[in-house]
Amino acid sequence: MPVSFADAFRAEFPSLHRYLRRRVGTAAADDLASETFAIAFARWDSFDQSRPPRPWLYGIASNLAQHQWRSERRKLLAYARTGVDPVTSDLDDALGRADADAQRRQLAAALAALRDEDRDILLLHAWAELSDAEIAAALSLPVGTVKSRLHRTRAQLGNQLSPDGQLPVKADAVAEREATR
Repeated sequence: MPVSFADAFRAEFPSLHRYLRRRVGTAAADDLASETFAIAFARWDSFDQSRPPRPWLYGIASNLAQHQWRSERRKLLAYARTGVDPVTSDLDDALGRADADAQRRQLAAALAALRDEDRDILLLHAWAELSDAEIAAALSLPVGTVKSRLHRTRAQLGNQLSPDGQLPVKADAVAEREATR
């Protein structure tokens, strides 16, 4: 059953905006979410109505966010160095515990070190809560590729994190390594 653009917008804008806000910050998320739906609106007539719009919209958003990768990497590295999350510092989240803050810093360093395409798959899964099939549709990849990359990325992060959630290398060392790339 075909869905109208207005219905797709109402259903998907809040979660898509949250996903983008987490990736690129509030100001950029506003712009990218608006641009995502502007592109979707312009292409709505060519969209295959037999498919769900959610993966298609996240595909557009991911492509736009891909252009933000340098900024995203810098933010993750800054977070790893300072412990101040530049993306969520303006959000009303309950992110107050000191031990959790150290773990988030280490995780930010690990995320910054991932390949862009692996980070996209992981974050679409974790933050946007897309299924493997939806991620595959969003990124125009085979489902098997999504599953294997997600598995490999999780294993890579799991190997980097110790049982207490800490990375064995210091965040500053990761930041220095990234700065020399």
